[in-house]
Amino acid sequence: MKKFKFIKISNIKKLRYIDNYFKKKLYIIFLPGFMSDIEGKKPQTLFKFAKKNKLGFLSLEYSGHGKSSGIFTKGNISIWSNDTKRVIKKIVKKNNFILVGSSMGSWIALNQFKYFKSQIKGFVGIGSAPEFTSRLMWRKFPNKTKKEILKKRKVLIKNGGYEYPITLQLIKDGKKNLVLNKKINSKIKLTMIHGEKDEVVPVVFSRKILKIFFGAKKKLVVLKNGDHSLSSRHSLKRIVKELNIIVKNKF
Repeated sequence: MKKFKFIKISNIKKLRYIDNYFKKKLYIIFLPGFMSDIEGKKPQTLFKFAKKNKLGFLSLEYSGHGKSSGIFTKGNISIWSNDTKRVIKKIVKKNNFILVGSSMGSWIALNQFKYFKSQIKGFVGIGSAPEFTSRLMWRKFPNKTKKEILKKRKVLIKNGGYEYPITLQLIKDGKKNLVLNKKINSKIKLTMIHGEKDEVVPVVFSRKILKIFFGAKKKLVVLKNGDHSLSSRHSLKRIVKELNIIVKNKF
């Protein structure tokens, strides 16, 4: 895989990213999930797809993720969405692009429509988890957990074989980034891919995203036996197939 790079955002912040630069080509932008990095199977697979098809590619690690600077527990949706916006402006510039969001990455992707709506030509969601901080966490936390996070301002949550440090400021910031009550008028091609056996995020979240788009060509793909990560060979093959349909402008 191509060498990772760092981009300086400020005097105290640098973010790790990987790109395949093309001056006037369509880009694929992969946005990872909560606590994820850019060394996994999905970014690697999509990078290879972009290279093979002579497309631009960009994927980044938000602050506090992977080898980017920053402390994970000080991050939130606003900060990570802003990281994404700034890196897109510096690397992709005026090029058109297709967003591919994995889990939380789909929430970050939805936040980019207010900045780059005219440049976004497609959106693929993978196990999408918009508003997970309230809908999957705070609303479902038992009172004991809520009291602990209000008192200590941080709690360790286990879910679907994963362990997450959740802060009070992350929960509060999530409420400032509601997207499922919005309407996005766009003629893009939109495909949500979700595992039938996703143990972290229910399929209904992908359906909720489809509902907020008006004018788009929409599609839901539910993968039988698919889990949340959708990193199996079969899942990756299907993700690439659906992305390629959008790239080739067929639906």
